Amino acid sequence: MAISKVNFNSLNVTPSASKFLAWDGDADALAAADIGGALTLISTATASSSANLSFTSGIDSTYKEYVFKFINMHPATDSANLQFQVSINTGSSYGIAITSSYFYGQHAEDASEAAIEYDGGQDLAQGTGFQTILGKEVGNGNDESASGFMHLFDPSNTTFVKHFISRGNCQDAGPMTRDAFAAGYVNTTSAVDAVQFKMSSGNIDSGVIKMYGVS
Repeated sequence: MAISKVNFNSLNVTPSASKFLAWDGDADALAAADIGGALTLISTATASSSANLSFTSGIDSTYKEYVFKFINMHPATDSANLQFQVSINTGSSYGIAITSSYFYGQHAEDASEAAIEYDGGQDLAQGTGFQTILGKEVGNGNDESASGFMHLFDPSNTTFVKHFISRGNCQDAGPMTRDAFAAGYVNTTSAVDAVQFKMSSGNIDSGVIKMYGVS
């Protein structure tokens, strides 16, 4: 069996940032192609002493992946956590079973404490409560907040459970930085069509959440 070799001099490649190589329409040519998909901003929610921020439209079969970006989420109550839950009835109720894991790394401003820890108190095992996703014990001082992101995969799929991953960093009342990771799945084969975010205690004093579809 003969081995086909590519003639380097026949390659048609245009270097570009954030690209990878792919075959184009010709059998002997390569071209740059996009890595991943484009983000389309669907909606923005801004908190102002809000009990919660809910996205009850725009989550449908248009996209296989949704990204939520959290910008300077500031709790009214000290040491609160940002959490989420989903709905399968357009936001009429929230409380679908979630199984998840949660861990974080932390480092104090005065270097008195540094650790990486699994936190079983923040994960769920078929729990229907709200899942902590962003930071841990976010401070409510004037300069304290949390920022990060969460990916929700294929929420309209009616065959598989709905996976999510998140990462967020906060300044807590320590003061210290906490870089938190959460991941798991919403254990339903029904289409998820709404997502709600709230603090574990008290209101969301301020902050912005943007929801994107990944094409």
